[in-house]
Amino acid sequence: MLRKIDSPPDGVSGRLPRRVARNPFRTSGGAVTGRLRGLPLWAALLSAAAGGVLFDGAFPDHYIWPLVFPGVALLLLAQQGRRAWSALLVGFVGGLAFYISDIYWTALYLGPIPWLALSITEAAFWALGALLYTLAYRWVPRALPGVFGRVVALPLIIAGLWTLRELQTNHWPFTGFAWGRVAYTQSQSPFTHLVAWVGVSGLTFLLVWLSALALACVQEVGLKRVTRAFIPVVAALAVASVPAWPSAAHGTTRVAAVQGDGPAGYFEPHQYGDVENAQIKATVPLIGKGPYSMVVWPEGAADANPLADRSSASTLSALSNALDAPLVVGAITEDGKKTFNSSLLWDGSDGKLAQYDKQLPVPFGEYIPYRSVFHAIAPALVDLVQRDYTPGTRPNVFSIDGIKAGISICFDIIDDRQLPQMINGGAQLILAQTNNADFGQTEENVQQLAIARMRAVEADRSVVNISTVGTSQVIAPDGHTIASIPAYTPGRLVADVPLSSGVTPAVVIGSGVEIGAATLGAAGLIGCLALVLGTRKGRVLPDPALTSFRL
Repeated sequence: MLRKIDSPPDGVSGRLPRRVARNPFRTSGGAVTGRLRGLPLWAALLSAAAGGVLFDGAFPDHYIWPLVFPGVALLLLAQQGRRAWSALLVGFVGGLAFYISDIYWTALYLGPIPWLALSITEAAFWALGALLYTLAYRWVPRALPGVFGRVVALPLIIAGLWTLRELQTNHWPFTGFAWGRVAYTQSQSPFTHLVAWVGVSGLTFLLVWLSALALACVQEVGLKRVTRAFIPVVAALAVASVPAWPSAAHGTTRVAAVQGDGPAGYFEPHQYGDVENAQIKATVPLIGKGPYSMVVWPEGAADANPLADRSSASTLSALSNALDAPLVVGAITEDGKKTFNSSLLWDGSDGKLAQYDKQLPVPFGEYIPYRSVFHAIAPALVDLVQRDYTPGTRPNVFSIDGIKAGISICFDIIDDRQLPQMINGGAQLILAQTNNADFGQTEENVQQLAIARMRAVEADRSVVNISTVGTSQVIAPDGHTIASIPAYTPGRLVADVPLSSGVTPAVVIGSGVEIGAATLGAAGLIGCLALVLGTRKGRVLPDPALTSFRL
């Protein structure tokens, strides 16, 4: 509803030229200044909610990857022209709409409370980032009036601020929650190959920049319509046309991986050793079909810990001898009072040859931070997590008969800090061991598989993604699928897996792209505020559309 708040400035009639009424930036004299007028609050809330749902539609559970652009654009549109509390509310609604849609699988066994708690927490951080977008839409056009400020500088700063919000979400609190990053929508799209150049954070920056640029061009009447349509299309084509990083793959090694489809869920009724027995049963048909350089089992596949259970150890040794190949086995291990989510390299003659312990256990899933505090709040839920895993310190690379394999356990694959360790340790391929059984027949496993695919391209390494229940695949360094096992089916895959030794620009630069993009956003926003406050150039000319009426 429009409400009159003061009179037009001297010399300006109350009736606006038609071109001014259509453009919230344009003054009666033709100058284009000021800040965008926002949607009514109800419309902004709808835009944010729709944007969050569309954004989720770009992820692999739906996998309509082009939806990332209208999704992000609607989320940004909703933040324009808002006051601080309104910006926080709208941002919270957009973040909540996204997370409730994207991580619904967390409620499968635990019920709605953890699902809603995680969604609300992440939406709160999202809202803080959304406030920064609102401030950028307020300050940048004032500090840098003209087409350059609105079409060039503003989308870059917005993309940097989005990357800054993802950086925070990825690392804090309790090691962060890196699920739902913009780049993860593009595991099979014309933009996938870019992660080898700029990494996951760099691809997030580019996708948000393209979305913000398209929105700016739609709203910019300082340019001809053809030009406004031309700019985002050309920008998208230019970004997608960057050539793929030339792979340094050389030679192959034959890997077998086994998906036992055993009762591996935390709440699934089973007896001690049932998961391992399912793995053994699915592995036996491989005997006599080799040679194999290694046979890979998923996370937690040896639920009878071979380091403590002699029967399990002797069984694994006999199986390794029969296969004439070492086993890479997921197991829960203990060292005194410490418990680890581990991967073991097991040989038929020597037993354990190497061990990697998961470095970043999942908070509230594999351990409870401040257990006594949270137990007082939700004792029944906290008691479900009966043991706290200790963060590991061992290297995440195994040397297997001269082949270096990087080891990733479950959500390790999501964290940017793990990949450089593998590559610096000489990894020629990546073994991603996971257990998706706790999420049932939801699409969580497909979302995680998409992240593994992105890591393959980012590192120029083959990824053997092996799950207890699926989805299990061997992924080539360019992202295509070499072999797969249907989900929730016991089976084996055997593949000649390409080995690589090169280093991509994304790995060389590492976190530099993320830090650089985030710094660009923060520094751009602060710099524009300084111009607005400290110089007359930051002051806008009176805009009748802004001074006469307010939404």
